[in-house]
Amino acid sequence: MKLIQALSAAAALAFISSTAFAAGDPEAGAKVFNKCMACHKVGPGAKNGVGPELNGLNGRKTGAVEGYAYSDANKNSGLTWDEATFKEYITAPQKKIPGTKMTFPGLPNEADRDNLWAYLVQFKADGSK
Repeated sequence: MKLIQALSAAAALAFISSTAFAAGDPEAGAKVFNKCMACHKVGPGAKNGVGPELNGLNGRKTGAVEGYAYSDANKNSGLTWDEATFKEYITAPQKKIPGTKMTFPGLPNEADRDNLWAYLVQFKADGSK
């Protein structure tokens, strides 16, 4: 019986600490994403626009969305999107990847960055949650 309880506790801990549960609030992140929507899309049917679609962002290499015309800076950055990289980038995109086409000035508020990441990581590569 103790083995089953220990395994259940371990499974619960692994579930809670997964990347699907980022530090922020996805609902608040959806509101922050309003600042991004002019250029980026997420969800089922999301297409590239001024910026690439952001489905399946976590674990994706920069400059890797098919059909999007990235800057050489993004294509050659060698970065892979994860929480830390994204938050550093979205704080000041031009500073993290000099030469990026993204002219967005950045999100100076840490809570906004946490919430935005929590919102974006909900979306799998196919746009489903």
